[in-house]
Amino acid sequence: MAGRAPSLEAIGMTKVFGPLVALDEVSIKVEAGSFHALLGENGAGKSTLVKCIMGFYSADKGQVRLDGQEVSIRSPRDARANGIGMVYQQFTLVPCLTGAENLVISRADAPAIIDWAKEKKHLEAFMAEMPFRVPMNTPVSSLSAGEKQKLEILKLLYLDQRFMILDEPTSVLTPGEADEMLGLLGGMADRKEITVLMISHKFREVKAFCDHFTVLRRGRFTGAGDAKTVSVPDMSAMMIGDTAIRERAARKKHNEGADRLELAGLFAEDNDGLPAIKAVNLKVKAGEIVGIAGVSGNGQSALVEALSGQRPLSDGGIYINGEFFRPKRGSFDRYKVFGLPEEPLKNATVPRMSVAENLAFRSFDKPPVAKLGWWMSPGPMREKAKELIAKYRVKTQGPDAPIETLSGGNVQRAVLARELSGDVDVLIVANPCFGLDFASVADIRSQIMEQRNRGAAVLLVSEDLDEILELADRVAVMSGGTINYVARIEDTDRNTIGQHMAGH
Repeated sequence: MAGRAPSLEAIGMTKVFGPLVALDEVSIKVEAGSFHALLGENGAGKSTLVKCIMGFYSADKGQVRLDGQEVSIRSPRDARANGIGMVYQQFTLVPCLTGAENLVISRADAPAIIDWAKEKKHLEAFMAEMPFRVPMNTPVSSLSAGEKQKLEILKLLYLDQRFMILDEPTSVLTPGEADEMLGLLGGMADRKEITVLMISHKFREVKAFCDHFTVLRRGRFTGAGDAKTVSVPDMSAMMIGDTAIRERAARKKHNEGADRLELAGLFAEDNDGLPAIKAVNLKVKAGEIVGIAGVSGNGQSALVEALSGQRPLSDGGIYINGEFFRPKRGSFDRYKVFGLPEEPLKNATVPRMSVAENLAFRSFDKPPVAKLGWWMSPGPMREKAKELIAKYRVKTQGPDAPIETLSGGNVQRAVLARELSGDVDVLIVANPCFGLDFASVADIRSQIMEQRNRGAAVLLVSEDLDEILELADRVAVMSGGTINYVARIEDTDRNTIGQHMAGH
């Protein structure tokens, strides 16, 4: 396979959707055998660019050159015919079929009646050339996330697609699985067997595995360079431009605080009646951030739902300052428990209600908004909303705008404005920065740290291990619905955490 890696160049790519210019004369050059990173904030145009290269979109202007020759790509079938393939964030495998069956049915020329003796002989010869192996006769549903991701890559190689586009390929992997997979692909690129273009937001992986990078911002090319020599702050500056970045609050040293939040033997079932969380035990002290790490689907979402009252507990109890806590509105108010759930537009707001109304969910039945215990006064509600919008830098047309018209980052800010505007004793946040731009991430992480410094007990559930390593005082790892490892951040490391995330 050596020497078969293609080069790809997109020149002057332009794509317009109505009034939105998603791509404005964007060019990118990916050398043969390189491991190239495509960087940019949410909405920068990365996905639009690769969808034009893959033929999902037809560019309004521009051309794609493969090995120096212009190619016409009008559909994903054209991309495949030219040896261009993509591994998506979500797996595209058929779970009930084996690895071998998934590979064979992916071929455009797959026969209606398959001669499995012949196909398995071809697969054995193919696998003998591969740098990694995956069980071929096992149903995909029983494979680990790392094995599924490898199978997605093997599928591209099996289809002879030597130019690989990887869209956030490590988002479902443990750190060990991520490093192993990227290392193997890097080795193949070094041997000129493949060329890789990777969309990523993880600077650590870009610095460790990529050789070049290109940055987009608001649909335009803003920079490129050597990933090994250009610093992370310089890459960040290309991504965000002149946007002011809020500095994270310094970690304040506390004396050993009392246990404020205790999860005692929590059990809960999923929607099918099967165990979702099992014997979850954890304590969080005042003035401490405990980060819960884990690969997606290991009970973290069910735990947050149980703590917020959205999923009933089948056993166990939640205690705050030693008192039993029942997750209902009155108890949240009494014990000063606040939170930012996953997907706040869906789980923490009423999309068609105004920003002011959503910001009043905690206070609509209290003075000055409520009078005589039941009469709501819109004036004080709007004034309070204006104050919070300014304080938390929520970008909106005004307090009367429906909250669904805000960007993802501004919905997060609005919910945090509501949840952090009073005295906070317990803060529960789940994937608070997922899919947000660089400036919003810095702002939200700073606010979480400020609450910790004020003495709140913070439970941070995140699938971003870098976020936990940055913010948390202690880390707890969730695997198979239970917590199997707890350690102070200074007493552990990425590899140890990754092993426990994998269930070892």
